[in-house]
Amino acid sequence: TPNGKLDRRALPAPVIVAASTRAPRTPQEQILADLFAELLGLDRIGIDDGFFELGGHSLLATRLTSRVRTALGVELSIRAVFEAQTVAGLAAMLDEARQAGGPLRPALAAMPRPERLPLSFAQARLWFLDRLEGPGPSYNIPLALRLDGAADVAALEAAIGDVVSRHESLRTLLVETEDGPVQHILAPGEAQPVFEMQAVDPAELAAALAAAAAHGFDLSGELPLRASLFKLDARQHVLLVLLHHSAGDGWSLAPLLRDLGQAYAARLAGRAPEFMPLPVQYADHALWQHAWLGAERNPGSTIAGQIAYWRTQLAGLPEELVLPTDRPRPAAQSGRGAQLGFTLDAALHEKLAGLARTAGASLFMVLQAGLAALLTRLGAGTDIVLGSPIAGRTDAALDDLVGFFVNTLVLRTDTAGNPSFTELLARVRETDLAAYQHQDVPFERLVEIVNPARSLARHPLFQVLLVLQNNAAPAFDLPGLAVTPEPVETATTKFDLSLGLAEARAPDGSPRGLHGTIEYATDLFDQAGVERIARRLTRLLEAAAADPARPIGSIDLLDPEERRRIL
Repeated sequence: TPNGKLDRRALPAPVIVAASTRAPRTPQEQILADLFAELLGLDRIGIDDGFFELGGHSLLATRLTSRVRTALGVELSIRAVFEAQTVAGLAAMLDEARQAGGPLRPALAAMPRPERLPLSFAQARLWFLDRLEGPGPSYNIPLALRLDGAADVAALEAAIGDVVSRHESLRTLLVETEDGPVQHILAPGEAQPVFEMQAVDPAELAAALAAAAAHGFDLSGELPLRASLFKLDARQHVLLVLLHHSAGDGWSLAPLLRDLGQAYAARLAGRAPEFMPLPVQYADHALWQHAWLGAERNPGSTIAGQIAYWRTQLAGLPEELVLPTDRPRPAAQSGRGAQLGFTLDAALHEKLAGLARTAGASLFMVLQAGLAALLTRLGAGTDIVLGSPIAGRTDAALDDLVGFFVNTLVLRTDTAGNPSFTELLARVRETDLAAYQHQDVPFERLVEIVNPARSLARHPLFQVLLVLQNNAAPAFDLPGLAVTPEPVETATTKFDLSLGLAEARAPDGSPRGLHGTIEYATDLFDQAGVERIARRLTRLLEAAAADPARPIGSIDLLDPEERRRIL
């Protein structure tokens, strides 16, 4: 342009393909190229192709480091993937990583079972909350599916039992003993999941789903999975699978549904399913986790080193993020919530993805920088603390397992000094990469370490959650049935605000937009107030994508109507 800036809209849309002409030159490069191609779903990778340019993100980067550890016996950090980005770059780091001699995370394998089976750190977190708050729906994961066709109810019920038999996590009770809580795994013959069926008028379906999803699990005496089948007519049913978070997470839905579809097909044919054996079960992960992280009192242990990082990183954390609420914060949060949907269009999605590639960052980091900048502009100060889940599946053996592996990271962003969006994104990138390297400390332990002033009025350490869904949508195929997702309204929330976004991609991988949901505490916000936040976030991201060198304090957040009313 005449003023020397790049007019990105005048450029042709890039075709994102593996276009490098340089083939692997060494066995190590060949292995890395194969791993890139496997994780990115491509047939071939050149050694100069960028991992993130081809659709990689932080979750896939974590899986890549796990695959490298298994295949090459080298512990690469997630930071190395972000900094090298190519097969050639990572191959050059292999010798350096070997010479550094850092501890190699041991491979996860089936382990001998002690008489007393400890909880994983994630299970311990939810066991503690269950004892503190009592049974409730806050940690339920509802999945509802509309089934069109002639459903075989007996085969469906048997298939759900097959899945519970396959995954130990789905038949595990969290039992309190004199020495503390332990896992008690029921034998397959003892574990009979609840399967309820009832006829429902279509007009009453939403209320029936919400009521079933609000079930409070007894973690010490009840299986953490149950199913309800709502019959609308002879050929219309809705299946609700309700999973407690202590036994599963978002990633778990894909293997759960895949196994359920396989089991249903087998039961229709009059036989039991023939599953491929799982390499490990959830209890093996819990034992491995305790052995790998070690004891906190041992200063040389992995967990002690990670705790030292978080003590420094979270020192002086603000007790509460000041948000533009519509009502004062009550003395105790009720947990009541509502949801608002919003969309970032394909053009903005493409710009944000391009901004991430230019900065050597991920799309999540761009969104985090945008949200932090917005909250600063809305009066939250310059020390912005957000929470974000991380998958926690750091070994390939966990890929097909139903279980609770996710942890919550506390991400702190310094927006002081009115930085440009580019500078703010660099700060976010540095903070997030360090957090990924220290992701194993359970969130509840972080609460104990920081020891903030406790209050029933707010979530500790952070009150705003940001999620970018990177998991592929779980596929569910039942012979003879058309299956489509059915929404479930839970009307609950654990945070003041929770922003969840998911990418839509065309078959060629090009951006199709970001679909967002804001879950908000109705104690604090009206829908109109949350709509304003969504509009202003969109405006800020549009301005930052158009001119990332612009200081965040100079971005206009008001639309013309808001400006007219104020003036």
